[in-house]
Amino acid sequence: MPRVRLPGGERARLTALYGGMLVVAGAMLIGLINFLVAQGLNTTITTAVARRPDGLLPDGPLPSPLASAAVGRTSAAPAQRNQGSSEALSMFTQAAERATQHQLLSISLICLVVFSLVSIALAWWMAGRVLRPVAVITLTARRLSGENLHERIALDAPAGELKRLADTFDDMLDRIEHLVGAQKRFAANAAHELRTPLAVQRAAAEIGLATSDPQTVARIRGKLIEVADSSERLIEGLLLLSVSDQGLDHREPVALDELVRRVAAEHVVSRQARDRGITVRAQSTPVTVQGDPVLLTHLVRNLVGNALRYNHEGGYVTVTAHGRTLEVDNSGPHVPRETIPYLFEPFRRLEERRSAHGEGAGLGLSIVASIARAHQAHADAEANPGGGLTVRVTFPGPEGNP
Repeated sequence: MPRVRLPGGERARLTALYGGMLVVAGAMLIGLINFLVAQGLNTTITTAVARRPDGLLPDGPLPSPLASAAVGRTSAAPAQRNQGSSEALSMFTQAAERATQHQLLSISLICLVVFSLVSIALAWWMAGRVLRPVAVITLTARRLSGENLHERIALDAPAGELKRLADTFDDMLDRIEHLVGAQKRFAANAAHELRTPLAVQRAAAEIGLATSDPQTVARIRGKLIEVADSSERLIEGLLLLSVSDQGLDHREPVALDELVRRVAAEHVVSRQARDRGITVRAQSTPVTVQGDPVLLTHLVRNLVGNALRYNHEGGYVTVTAHGRTLEVDNSGPHVPRETIPYLFEPFRRLEERRSAHGEGAGLGLSIVASIARAHQAHADAEANPGGGLTVRVTFPGPEGNP
C-alpha cells in the first residue's frame, strides 16, 4: 500500500499533525464533559428542588404545563395534589436539563473553535522552532562551493537529533575539504611533474634537430628515451594510485612471505643494487593476508624500490614479514622526524627534485599508503638512528582487527 502524504512542506505537515491531534483531543474532552454532565444533571436538579424547605417549585414564571399543575394543586384532593406536584417537578427538571445542556453545548462549541485556532497557531510556531536547524543546514549547504568549503554550520543548540545531524554535516565538510584540497594539490603536482619531462624532451628535440653531429644525436636520443621512461613510470604510478584509491573489487588469500621473498630476489639482481653495492635481504615467517595479489605485489615493490633509491653506496635493505606486519628497513641519509608524515603524500620527496637519472616521481610511499588503505591496513614509518627509514604496513587480522 502506498503511503499517504500530506501536501505542502514539512512545516505544514507538522502543523496539520500537531494541530489535528490537539483539536481531536479538545473535541474528545468537550464530548466527555458534556456526556458526564448529562448523566448526572437530572439527578442534580431534582435533588436541588426537592430539598427546598417549603417543598414548592422555584419562584418566577413557569412553563405553561407547570403553571396549570400549580393551579390545579390547590383544589385537588391530597393524592391528586401530590401527583400533580411530582409531574410538575418532573417537567421542570426536564426543561431545566434541556436548557442547561443546550447552553453547555453552545459554550463548548465556541470554546472548541477558539481552541482549534489557538492550537493550529501554536502548532505552526512549534513546527517552525523545531525545523529551524534544518533551515540553517539547508542554507549552508546551498551556499557552499569549492571556494568556501571552510564554512561550517556550528549549530548553537542543545544536544539532540538535529544537533547531532548538524555536527555530522560539519564532520562531513571537514572530510570533503580535506579530499578536495588533496585532489587540488595532486592535480597541481601532477601537472608540474609532467611539465618538467615535456620541457626536457622539447629542448632535447630542438637541440638534436639543429645539429648533424652523430655523437650529439646519439646523446640526445638517449636523453629522450630516458625522459620517456621517466614519464611512463610517472603515468603508471598515477594510474596505480588511482586504482588503489578506488578500493578492492575482490579479495583472496595471499602468501605474504612468499611474495616478499620473490620481490626481494628480483631486486637482489637489479642493476641499481649491483651498481651501488646495496645488499637486499629477506626474512619472513609464514604469513597469509586477504587482498589483491597484484596490488600487494606493487606495494612490496614500491617499498623495496624506494628503499634502494634513497640509500647510499654499500648500504642495505631488509624486508621482513612476521605476524601480520610487513617491514622494510634500509640505510641511507638522515631523515628528519618532522618530515616523515609528509612522505606519504604524492610528489613529496626528502630532497628537492633535481631531474637526475634514476630519480623517482615521489609517488612510492603514497602508493604504498593507498594500497594499504584499500586493504584496511595501516602504514607508518620511523627514522632510523643511523640514517635511513623503517616503513611498516600492519594488516588486519581475520576478524578485521589489526
